[in-house]
Amino acid sequence: MTFRLHDTATREVRDFVPLEEGKAGLYVCGLTVQSEPHVGHVRSGVNFDVLQRWLRVLGYDVTFIRNITDIDDKILAKAAEQGRPWYNLAYAMHRELDRAYAALNVAPPTYEPAATGHVPEMIELIGKLITRGHAYAAEDGSGDVYFDVRSWPAYGELTRQGIDDMESAADADPRGKRDPRDFALWKSWKKEIEPETAAWPSPWGPGRPGWHIECSAMAEKYLGSAFDIHGGGVDLRFPHHENEQAQSRAAGHGFASYWMHNAWITTAGEKMSKSLGNSLTIPAVLSSYRGIELRYYLVAAHYRSHVEFSFEALDEAAVGFRRIESFLERAGLGSARPAAGLDDLPQAFVAAMNDDLGTPAAMAVLHETVREGNKAVAAGQDAAAHVAQVEAMLDVLGLHPHDPAWATTSSAQTDKLTKAVDVLVDVLLDQRAEARAAKDFAAADAIRDRIKAAGVEIEDTPNGPEWSI
Repeated sequence: MTFRLHDTATREVRDFVPLEEGKAGLYVCGLTVQSEPHVGHVRSGVNFDVLQRWLRVLGYDVTFIRNITDIDDKILAKAAEQGRPWYNLAYAMHRELDRAYAALNVAPPTYEPAATGHVPEMIELIGKLITRGHAYAAEDGSGDVYFDVRSWPAYGELTRQGIDDMESAADADPRGKRDPRDFALWKSWKKEIEPETAAWPSPWGPGRPGWHIECSAMAEKYLGSAFDIHGGGVDLRFPHHENEQAQSRAAGHGFASYWMHNAWITTAGEKMSKSLGNSLTIPAVLSSYRGIELRYYLVAAHYRSHVEFSFEALDEAAVGFRRIESFLERAGLGSARPAAGLDDLPQAFVAAMNDDLGTPAAMAVLHETVREGNKAVAAGQDAAAHVAQVEAMLDVLGLHPHDPAWATTSSAQTDKLTKAVDVLVDVLLDQRAEARAAKDFAAADAIRDRIKAAGVEIEDTPNGPEWSI
């Protein structure tokens, strides 16, 4: 069975055919570390984490590169506002991002290069573009360097736009440009307003790289001149990915064979972003929800579908995931996390995942397996096969409760609280059973309501009452 994905470049669902048999090269544009990550930021991390997990299940040796942009106009501006060095802000926010990813069990990539560590490679790539006639140093002597969009006839092919239909590039002073749509490859140091630490030496004078050249240079360094899949948020298609592809191919590189873009998370119909003031930081959300519940919420939607965020929807997702956990507890969750393989998974789940990472259909298979498993448990039958399949599916989605990534330093305290709650609920259940035996159903119902009000669900089964938080 072949993995098929929706290629943004062709706008078609295509069979995945890697450049090298048995291997897959994946590059994902990471974040610009200017502020705390919010739910919209981490969606891309979660979505492409599921992709790399699935490629590995299919047997591919995956090289996964996800970069960090740690020098940028916005970083410089925010650091100046806060009265701190720009590199201190970028480092602190990078650590916040690492914590957010870890809290949602986003596995580390093969490597996570930072832009500031690869300036020599960027200068070399810019020099190659100048030599090939696709870039030029600004004629006003500013020290800026631009990509000449009209020198590359295929410019606009990723987003299917004509050059004359595009707006001007707003990433540098337009005075030194041949065409207003030419974009910056190198930005000269503005010593009046920028710190000296934000400039590197180059053949065109001190300065720093433009945003787009960063990813092209890092992708080439770690994946070669051609690789399989390039991913990122749909908002990066233009201008970032369009410019990446143009400059890389103009330099003679094959670049990405496939493009995958995850959709936005919106609030009130608008993209969740810092500028709109509607962002929800990960620490704030995790103060009320577990990381595994937030990940479940994000994974349940197809990566290309826009998600309108609401706490009501997150509540429903949390309840849905707890039903899965409840089944595993009733049926006997294994003590170790299995390594999921194709043979461990229901065929319908495999088919859903092979259809452009169809997580909604895959989740439907997961919940159906849980329902069948609950029926088996209620009938006193062995549900081991259902448990094995559920665990394997959860493992693929990064949602296995026994994955060490979900372990916390408070687990011992949690165990103590669980035992205390267990004893207290059992006392109330005994009182309820005595009331029912005495046919005092009003008292029995009152006890049940008190238990429910405490957030505990009671289910009467042939083997006696069972409860869950």
